[in-house]
Amino acid sequence: MNCKYFGSCASCTLYDKNYDEQLNYKIQREKNRFSNLTTCDFDIIKSTPKNFRNRAEFRVWWEKDEQNNKDILTYAMNDFNKEILKIDSCEIVNEDIKNLMPKLLTELEKSMILSFRLFAIEFLVSSTSDMLVTLIYHKKLEDEWINLAKQIEQKLNIKIIGRSRKQKIVLSSDFINESLKINNQEFKFAYEENGFTQPNTSVNIKMIEWVLNNIEKSNKDLCELYCGGGNFTIPLSKKFSKVLATEISKTSIKSALRNCGLNNIENIDFIRMSSEEFVEALNEVRAFNRLKNIDLKSYDFDTIFMDPPRSGLDDTTRALAKNFENIIYISCNPETLYRDLEELLKTHKIVRFALFDQFAFSEHIESGVILEKYSFVV
Repeated sequence: MNCKYFGSCASCTLYDKNYDEQLNYKIQREKNRFSNLTTCDFDIIKSTPKNFRNRAEFRVWWEKDEQNNKDILTYAMNDFNKEILKIDSCEIVNEDIKNLMPKLLTELEKSMILSFRLFAIEFLVSSTSDMLVTLIYHKKLEDEWINLAKQIEQKLNIKIIGRSRKQKIVLSSDFINESLKINNQEFKFAYEENGFTQPNTSVNIKMIEWVLNNIEKSNKDLCELYCGGGNFTIPLSKKFSKVLATEISKTSIKSALRNCGLNNIENIDFIRMSSEEFVEALNEVRAFNRLKNIDLKSYDFDTIFMDPPRSGLDDTTRALAKNFENIIYISCNPETLYRDLEELLKTHKIVRFALFDQFAFSEHIESGVILEKYSFVV
């Protein structure tokens, strides 16, 4: 079965038009939402209409081929009514993922050891075609599975991870190598399986460039909260004297440190703590052993960068942000962004506002806001 959003749309001559229609709907929705907070023009970062997702997950569905008396595998997703929607092909995924999908199923169907109780398949690919595939099962994976999966790795030139309950089997590597050209400068990243990565590579690059191109180079320091694997941190380090970046996830901190080394950057300190804990540390509410090698008093911050989860900022983090001259806020939820801006606009003004269409053909859109502190409190 084909559908406009997930099925085969290669023959649809209205594809680009449909993209523009859905994007314009989201743009107008957000302009209406924020109309009482700002009158500045919105910068619009569009996605490509097809083959934009470098990360995807599909259910695996078993189907009986009565004519040939055999079971066949298909990809599937839940539709808007939570019913199973079988996928013939998917036009929104990266070309490498799209081309691999049928080849992988063909190989898996050859062996009951590889296909039996296979529940889902996750794909992660870089712009350099480094491909990581995670096969998720409802059964224990034995040595015979490992041997057969290694053969597929070699035949299809991919990396495979097998997952089941309390099992993670890495056949060759659990990350892919990425190289992003940002403002004509190359940055290298290692993206780990099961770690957070931006799903739309081209929009991600434009998001980073939008931030870099709309801030001045500073001889002071940057504070970053929710830094993830350093997606923004590493390019932004070129604009500041020093960077102190926080993240609660151990996996993300591990990735951030690795990515820092890949780019030979030495002016970033990564610390694993929540935004609430960081506020406590800055205010000297209590001591943290994780900061024993970091002197917070040595930093001269003028800018804070925040990319929070959908829940947005908590009260203590909003209060912290008000102390900085400049605020850069990347949001994946316009509703919580609106709530947070209502408070931040008591001390700051919006100077740039952008919408990033990371998730084309969905209700979601990401936002970027750059704020400057008033010379007086309004």
